[in-house]
Amino acid sequence: MSDFDLKSVGITHPKKIYRNVGPAILTELAIKNGDGKLSNTGALTVVTGKYTGRSPNDKFIVDSKGVHDEIAWGKVNRPISQEKFDALFKRVTEYLDSLENIYVFDGFAGADPKYTMAFRVINELASQNLFIHQLLIRPTKEELENYVPDFNILVAPGFKCIPERDGTNSEAAIIIDYEAHKILIAGSQYSGEIKKSVFSTMNYFMTKKNVMPMHCSANVGKDGDTAIFFGLSGTGKTTLSADPNRQLIGDDEHGWSNDGVFNFEGGCYAKCINLSKEGEPEIYGAIKFGSLIENVVMDEETREYDFNDGSLTENTRVGYPIDYIPSAKIPSVGAQPKTVIFLTADAFGVLPPISKLSLNQAMYYFVSGYTAKLAGTERGVTTPQATFSTCFGEPFLPLDPSIYARMLSEKVAANDASVYLINTGWNGTGKRIKLKYTRAMVTAALNGTLNNASFVKDPIFGLSIPTEVADVPSEILIPENTWENKDEYRAKAKDLARRFQENFKKYTHMSEEVVKAGPKAE
Repeated sequence: MSDFDLKSVGITHPKKIYRNVGPAILTELAIKNGDGKLSNTGALTVVTGKYTGRSPNDKFIVDSKGVHDEIAWGKVNRPISQEKFDALFKRVTEYLDSLENIYVFDGFAGADPKYTMAFRVINELASQNLFIHQLLIRPTKEELENYVPDFNILVAPGFKCIPERDGTNSEAAIIIDYEAHKILIAGSQYSGEIKKSVFSTMNYFMTKKNVMPMHCSANVGKDGDTAIFFGLSGTGKTTLSADPNRQLIGDDEHGWSNDGVFNFEGGCYAKCINLSKEGEPEIYGAIKFGSLIENVVMDEETREYDFNDGSLTENTRVGYPIDYIPSAKIPSVGAQPKTVIFLTADAFGVLPPISKLSLNQAMYYFVSGYTAKLAGTERGVTTPQATFSTCFGEPFLPLDPSIYARMLSEKVAANDASVYLINTGWNGTGKRIKLKYTRAMVTAALNGTLNNASFVKDPIFGLSIPTEVADVPSEILIPENTWENKDEYRAKAKDLARRFQENFKKYTHMSEEVVKAGPKAE
């Protein structure tokens, strides 16, 4: 407990403020308060209720004068007036002020000291404070003594918005005020909203420092070779970057500067559905005391998890500090990347499991951000569906996509990096491509053996497909070979190609060379 002062954000009368207390105290308080329960592994387990994933329809950006002309307003970046935000912010501070306990975590985002931002997170729940304590970069005792936040984040899942009064779309609201350096999260207990609000903030400010913010994982080999993995939730970023033969820089959010790659976070947020010790030993081993488990079904008597049970949501999650991964690199920084991998989970089963991209193709597929949106990742999505998410991170990009695309193009070219598209989804067998094959393809991309491989061109997508990859059956490398009905394959492939073309029409800023690098439906 601390006599720490929160008057600067309007919180003046809480009975107790717990500031930067450790996982043991937060876990103890969460159990005492009824936030969660302890599992047989020692992890704190919570059920987040109605909101088991991000709620994009409840996300807003304050339309202030200072940012009005910068934000790419639209379906993703919805405006809310300064007046509505200020009034709601005041109501939430009054709500937090009425509580017995307040939990504060003062932490950092950005492992490179040149670009670090300080985030103060003020929580209603001890369990969510444990989450962000493990997900952001934890300050030293000396850093905490002189800590000054760049941003204040208020998180109050027990506060329910009134749309008619507050200008929101529902009882929940996730609002960023870039100019006032405030973030408000109300009505949702899904902890991912906190980390993604930090990410959205970094995506705004890092570009002003010539740092490309990326929704990607990253790791580094024994020779210092850095690799980055772009991809949306469920495509394998966390799984494939947690390689026991390489050091993990981070699993989700990074910056690419003129000095190299650095992690924005100090922890990981991994999916747990169908998790096994054999398939993903590093993540499985991280589920222990100090971790926060969300929405995984647990036996009340044995306190054992059933990772195969998706009855609460397919988007089951665990948050843990990065040093729970044995191969983690601390500090979480790496040299200039030599390999860039785009991960996609192709629901149509027509994209090759691995292909090498030219620079123009890299820009095309980066901007397109194609994958299959998996059930449960967002509220309202109950079956897999094809989706395009600009730059593999559209929900978190406040600025025009051309800004992020240009930065990637420049950095790939400047570092002569190789770019690969890897399909972790399905093929013509109707089954998902085996993880061991995907790992083998990633290894081949990283160790340079593909540099001397023979390639063939996909006639529809124009992608360069290797004819051989070590430890991978050659018959699965060419997508058409996995289909019994070749006509059905071509129809599916052309249908997906048309979807790419239709989606890309909105990117009027892209050059003709990049547009021509896309698939051909006819």
